[in-house]
Amino acid sequence: MLKLQIANWSGQALACPRSRFSEMGDWEESQRPGVYFLFEKSSADENNLAYIGESENVFRRLADHDRKKEFWNEAIIFTSKDENLTKGHIKYLEAGLVEISKDADRYLLENTLTPTKSSLPRSDSAAMEEFIDNIRIVLGSLGHRILEATFSENKSVAQSDSKKSLIDYDLSFDIHQLNANGRVTDDGFLLIKGSQISHSTSTGLHKRLIEIKKQAIISGELEDKNDHYVLLKDKVFTSSSYAASYVTGNNRSGPKSWKTGDGTTLKAIEEKLLQKNL
Repeated sequence: MLKLQIANWSGQALACPRSRFSEMGDWEESQRPGVYFLFEKSSADENNLAYIGESENVFRRLADHDRKKEFWNEAIIFTSKDENLTKGHIKYLEAGLVEISKDADRYLLENTLTPTKSSLPRSDSAAMEEFIDNIRIVLGSLGHRILEATFSENKSVAQSDSKKSLIDYDLSFDIHQLNANGRVTDDGFLLIKGSQISHSTSTGLHKRLIEIKKQAIISGELEDKNDHYVLLKDKVFTSSSYAASYVTGNNRSGPKSWKTGDGTTLKAIEEKLLQKNL
């Protein structure tokens, strides 16, 4: 069981694995109005599930989820130290958190309904927006970046003489009339929307990638263009090799496949940056 706070913030968080959920009831903080997150895993891997909710007694609501929802194995709740969160406040928080998480698109939300943001006085709305910012910080410190966008199309690319890390490079992969674009990010390797994906899938491809591609086709994330698919939204992979293999449908070396506009491979960039710091 973890209790987390931020200096000069009226909010507080309690986090625990499902195996210790009953212990949360011993903490009076869990019996207050607040919002909560249920997570399928302790990290944001591909297609993990999450659920966001609110209640005037968070522990009581979670006890109901413990009986009825099977997917989760971690719970994180947010309540107030000064006990000043009202029903209007927590409804505002819930709606804002669901909206942000859907935009970030890191987890598959189990929420079937989109909550309506309650109307609050301007000062209260500002306070709740700050509350959400602090929730983002706490969740990030726990390994959940559910409220953080994976990629900004407006991200400026550093000039060649000031590039200090792999994240400063735009990369592409051209093979068999397929073109894909990507970037190294703090989350892994980002395959950028609009990338072309092979129709074929080798039986020797990583089993995890076969399942990811299958689900992407079913969900409509991959649009069929007769001789290839087109990725309709940014997608994060744990490695550049996984991303390259997803593009071609067979196992590939990411460091050798991804290149800059002048043909420099990701592997060469890695070696250059490493040598610079030796």
